[in-house]
Amino acid sequence: MGYFPEKFTIAWLRNSYRSKEVTPAEVAEEIIRRADRYREYHIWIQEPSAGLMQNYIENLPQDPSSLPLWGIPFAIKDNIDLEQVPTSAACPDYAYIPRENAAVAEWLIRVGAIPVGKTNMDQFATGLVGTRSPYGEVKNAMNPELISGGSSSGSAVAVALGMAAFALGTDTAGSGRVPAALNGLVGYKPSPGAWSVRGVVPACASLDCMSVFANTLADAKEIDTQARGYDSFCCWSRKYKQQEASVPTKICLPYNNIAFFGEYADIYEPKWEEAKKRITGLGIPVEFIDYSIFAEAAKVLYEGPWVAERWCDLGGFVEQNPGKIFPVTEKILRGGAKEEYTAAGTFKALHKIQELKRKAKIMLEDAVLVLPTAGGTFTRKEVREKPVETNSMMGLYTNHCNLLELCAAAVPQNVEDKELPFGITMFALAEEESLVWGLAEKFLEEER
Repeated sequence: MGYFPEKFTIAWLRNSYRSKEVTPAEVAEEIIRRADRYREYHIWIQEPSAGLMQNYIENLPQDPSSLPLWGIPFAIKDNIDLEQVPTSAACPDYAYIPRENAAVAEWLIRVGAIPVGKTNMDQFATGLVGTRSPYGEVKNAMNPELISGGSSSGSAVAVALGMAAFALGTDTAGSGRVPAALNGLVGYKPSPGAWSVRGVVPACASLDCMSVFANTLADAKEIDTQARGYDSFCCWSRKYKQQEASVPTKICLPYNNIAFFGEYADIYEPKWEEAKKRITGLGIPVEFIDYSIFAEAAKVLYEGPWVAERWCDLGGFVEQNPGKIFPVTEKILRGGAKEEYTAAGTFKALHKIQELKRKAKIMLEDAVLVLPTAGGTFTRKEVREKPVETNSMMGLYTNHCNLLELCAAAVPQNVEDKELPFGITMFALAEEESLVWGLAEKFLEEER
C-alpha cells in the first residue's frame, strides 16, 4: 500500500479493506511510523506497537463485512482499562495492570475495533489544558506551541494526526470537548450513564462520562451507537431510548456573559459571530436567552463540594505517596480535603444544582443550546506560568454540562481551518440526544 490519508476515517478504512487495497496489519505499521514521527508531541503513554495490535488483528474474522468496526484502529485514554496493559491515569506510581477491558472498550473490540495504544492525559483527569503530565506536555496538532486541551489531550491529538480513526476520552468538566475544539475534531459526550464507566479511573464519579473523538460527525455517531447501552455491573449506568437524529424546535443562543480571552480573542470572537450567523440561517427558530443559570452551574463544579469527590476517590493514594503526584494536580486534589466542605454544604450545593436543573429543563425542552466550546486558548508557556487561572478559563462554557445532566456535541466552526480551529458545542437534555445529532448534522451540511 503506497498511500494513506493524512487522517483516518471509518469510511476510508472500511472501503479500503473491502477492496483489499490495504490490510489491518499495514494500517498498524503506518500508525507505528506516525507515532515515531510525532514522538516529541508526547501523545502516548503506551505507544502503538506491533505486539499490542497483532493479537487483535489475528483474531479478526476473514470477512471485513462481518463486524461493524472490523479493523478500525482506536486510541484509549490512559484512565480507561485495556486488558493486560497498564492503566496509570498519567501517574506512574498509581499504575496497575487490569485483568479485563473497560466495558466500552470491550464492546468496541467485540465488533472489530483494534486498540493501538494508551494516550497521555492531564494526570487523574484533572485539567483542561493537556500540560499536567509527567509524561510531557501534549502539543497541539495544528500548532505545537499551543495547548492541546485536556484532560483527554493525547486521545484528541492521536486522531488529529492520523494515528487512530477515533479515540476514547473521558469528560467530567469538558475533557471530551475542549481538546476536540483545539484540534479541529468532533467530540461527543453522551448523556450521563448512556455509556458505561466501568473500568474508568474516577475523577468525579457521580459526574464522569466517557467520550469519543473523531474526524467526522458520522464516525462519532457510529461509535456512539456501538458504545452505548445499559451495563448492569455499572452503578452509574442508565437506560435511554435509542432515537434517530432530529431537528430541535428551537435553538438557544446566549445574549449575555460570553467573553473571549487570551491573545487569540480577536480571532475567536469573529468566528463565533460567523457560527451564529450560520445557525440563524438554518431555518430553525432562534431564541436569545439569559445564559446566567449555566454560568452559575459551572461555578459550582470547582467552587462547591464536588472537588471533595475527587479527594474521596484519590485522597488515600495522595496521602500515601507524597511527592509522587504532578505538583499542580496534587494542589487541586488536596483542595478537596478542606474542612469547609461539610455535609450541610454538600446538601446545599445539591439543592442549588437541582433547582438549576429544573430551570434548564424548562429552557431546553425540545431545544438545543449552542455555545463556544472555548473562548480562547493559550500557549503551553502561558499555562506553565499561570496553571490554575488559564485552566479555569478553558472551562467557562463546558463545566456546567454534567452537573445539569446534559449531552453535548463539539464540532468545528470551519472544518477547513488548519491554523487556529474554533469550535462550538451543542447541548441538549439527557433524554433528547437526537436533537444534538440532528442540529450538528445540519450545521456541518450548511458549511458544505
